[in-house]
Amino acid sequence: MRRILIVIEKAGDNYSAFAPDLPGCVATGDTVEEAEINMHQAVEMHIEGLKQDRLPIPPASAIGEYIVVPV
Repeated sequence: MRRILIVIEKAGDNYSAFAPDLPGCVATGDTVEEAEINMHQAVEMHIEGLKQDRLPIPPASAIGEYIVVPV
């Protein structure tokens, strides 16, 4: 098992998601939940493709964190 950071962003009328540690691995959805589900499937397919091509799976290096700033 491996933890993969994904980022979900509002994109007009839907949501888009990407994994910073897996360049080119993206997904969309009508809701945050749908984008997350679709991204989970995209990550699994991306990793399976890397394995089939005998390419290394990039190590997890991205870090997500919230900061608090005065507004």
